[in-house]
Amino acid sequence: MIVVVLAHFLLAVVVLAALRRRPMLATISGCALMVSSAVSIVVMGIGADVPRIERWVWVDGLGLSISFRLDGFAVMMALLVSVLGALVLWYSSSYFDHGANSDQGEKYVRFVGLFLAFAGAMTGVVLSADLFSMFVFWELTSVCSFLLIGLDDQSPSARASALRALLVTSAGGLCLLGGVTLLQVFAGTTSFAELASSPPTGTAITTAIVLVLMGAFTKSAQVPFHFWLPGAMAAPTPVSAYLHSATMVKAGIVLMARMAPVFGDQPTWRWLVVIAGGTTMVLGGAQALRQVDAKLLLAHSTVAQLGFLTVLVGFGVPGATYAGIAHLVAHALFKASLFLSVGIVDHSTGTRDIRRMSGLAKEMPVLAALAGLAALSMAGVIPLLGFATKEKALVALLDADAGAVGVIALAAVIGGSVLSVAYSVRLWFGLFGIKEVPADLEAVHVHHHAGVSLMVPAGILAAASLAGGLAAGVVGGWLGAPAASLDAAAGSYHLVLWPGINTEFLISIGVIVVGWFVGRAVPWSIEPSRVPFSGERIYQFLLDGLLQGSRRLTAVTQSGSLLAYLGVVMLVLVVVLGVAVVHDPGGGFEELVLADSPTQLLVAVIAVVFAFAVVLTRQRFVAALLIGGVGFGCAVLFALFGAPDLALTQVLVETLTIVVFLLVLRQMPRHFSADPVWAPKFARIVVSVGVGVGVALFAVMVSGARTGESAGDVYTPLSLPEAGGKNVVNVILVDFRGWDTMGEITVLGIAALGVTNLVRMARRRKLECDDAAELSATSAPGGSA
Repeated sequence: MIVVVLAHFLLAVVVLAALRRRPMLATISGCALMVSSAVSIVVMGIGADVPRIERWVWVDGLGLSISFRLDGFAVMMALLVSVLGALVLWYSSSYFDHGANSDQGEKYVRFVGLFLAFAGAMTGVVLSADLFSMFVFWELTSVCSFLLIGLDDQSPSARASALRALLVTSAGGLCLLGGVTLLQVFAGTTSFAELASSPPTGTAITTAIVLVLMGAFTKSAQVPFHFWLPGAMAAPTPVSAYLHSATMVKAGIVLMARMAPVFGDQPTWRWLVVIAGGTTMVLGGAQALRQVDAKLLLAHSTVAQLGFLTVLVGFGVPGATYAGIAHLVAHALFKASLFLSVGIVDHSTGTRDIRRMSGLAKEMPVLAALAGLAALSMAGVIPLLGFATKEKALVALLDADAGAVGVIALAAVIGGSVLSVAYSVRLWFGLFGIKEVPADLEAVHVHHHAGVSLMVPAGILAAASLAGGLAAGVVGGWLGAPAASLDAAAGSYHLVLWPGINTEFLISIGVIVVGWFVGRAVPWSIEPSRVPFSGERIYQFLLDGLLQGSRRLTAVTQSGSLLAYLGVVMLVLVVVLGVAVVHDPGGGFEELVLADSPTQLLVAVIAVVFAFAVVLTRQRFVAALLIGGVGFGCAVLFALFGAPDLALTQVLVETLTIVVFLLVLRQMPRHFSADPVWAPKFARIVVSVGVGVGVALFAVMVSGARTGESAGDVYTPLSLPEAGGKNVVNVILVDFRGWDTMGEITVLGIAALGVTNLVRMARRRKLECDDAAELSATSAPGGSA
């Protein structure tokens, strides 16, 4: 499993780095990887009596690892990701114009590379065995979707939509991280299997439930976070088809499916799931009926379908879990087929505006038939797979003894199903039906027919919706293992094509009839509703406020005054150190020794004199030299304390620093600038003295606060036997802390190169000035020719 996931990212790197000029090879490689992944998953998963577990240790000391679990549900989801990915990638090879010029070819190859990384991230999500592992790939899907949605980086709308999707889903990711942390701390584990075997309870766990659901709701576009998904339609159609059917938006569904067996019977979980899912289903369906862009219509229908899936997989009863798994497959098939069909219509007519289309069924009969099958499945009409899955959902909710929350869930599903029929009718008749085109719009016709690479993937998916419905019993048997891997009791359910005349069937007939009339009654030209407090408006308000506030804050705090920056830093330092000194005023002062000898005291006094002289001088060069004198005084103190190596290092560093200062100061005015009016001398003296005294006191306290054994006491007895050296300092620098020394040498080397460049630059400028002066002298009147 680890190899399967990593293979996606490795091939993505190869495609982006080495195949920029070979788009067809990139496509073939991507499709081959997707098919190979599907075959590998089947081989590993079929016939396994127990789930297969793989673990890659990341940071063993902290217990961080990436764990994968291949059970029935993981096999099903990984197959959807791989198979649909291969079909969409095949479709994209003809959808994108990558042969006209090199720029388009490179853009398409970038799409393929990001697409493969996206598929790899989603594969990691569905195979994750615990919440921590899922979170890692969860965030990768957000990053990859951001890059894919904003594939056309020259389009302002694409960039804005990509940013919106990233911010919303990343905010949900932070909530998920909080939930993961609480579960790890209070439950002791984030493993799905361990949580399910012993579900935790308590106030902290309830908080974790809310945070986990917030993460799932943002990812799967549940109200009030649903607004980012329609905006993601700025992405190319293949991206939309994949994102809406098998990846990104299904990540939240996968998370809820994994966690429902743990928390599904808790009121907090069930009420949040039903309210969010039911509201999303109805609101998304109502918004879909108001769209005239076929792709936006499908986007809002995806929002509605995700609400339906949220109710089913999150409800926490076996029948609903099975129905949710079944409808997840049905939705992936018909939604991908419909997106690809809309892409073909757009490709062939140049528009997605359903108001401008009339009679396209005569011009594109095959596509009309394929889209009709997918739309019938979305509407839940017999004999399509969508009918069997919706019937099973109605059965599960009718049989569930869940009280008021169960009634609300059933009502939301019935109302949402009516709307799903209505927007399915609107979509198909808008694209292929005969209607009157408004006078202010121009009717469109097919200007070129789609090729095989566009038609076949859409046809395969539509045919699978029909075949799955006709063979509902067989498909239902296959879905038993995925459902049982989530809830053992859910594995006993099955699908049927003909349920007989019963309550569920009569409800379905009523839903179809009412939905048909609603879909045909909505006018073709209708303005999308504008509600005063939508999620999109709140998002935009918060984003605009954040940007405006940051600009104001930056204008105040980033004034460009170095003195102001230093003053703020120093004041913060004084306050922090002052708190520490007040907290423990006596620490370290009992054994304080001012000096071991008169020589040390004399050197210290000279260094203090140099420091005071720095304050009094007005010339930059003199100040730099005086600061260097303080540093050399410290070097002498090191030597007096018996550390010649450290003293030599201090001399070298101080010399190098003075040289750099002097070379830089050559380009600056000779004298310091006048004191600013807003920072009087008294205030600067107070800050300076406060910092000096505070740092000194803190240093004394730190030296006297040691509770453990000194590092020197550990290194000294090991110097000769372990490193073969009697000079402890040299042994520490070369052997015990050799990497630190290497880093310091590297820093000194880089600084030396910088000084060399500064010296050369100064010489060049001097030569240029001399040449200019000579040229001016020779060209002046009376000068030599």
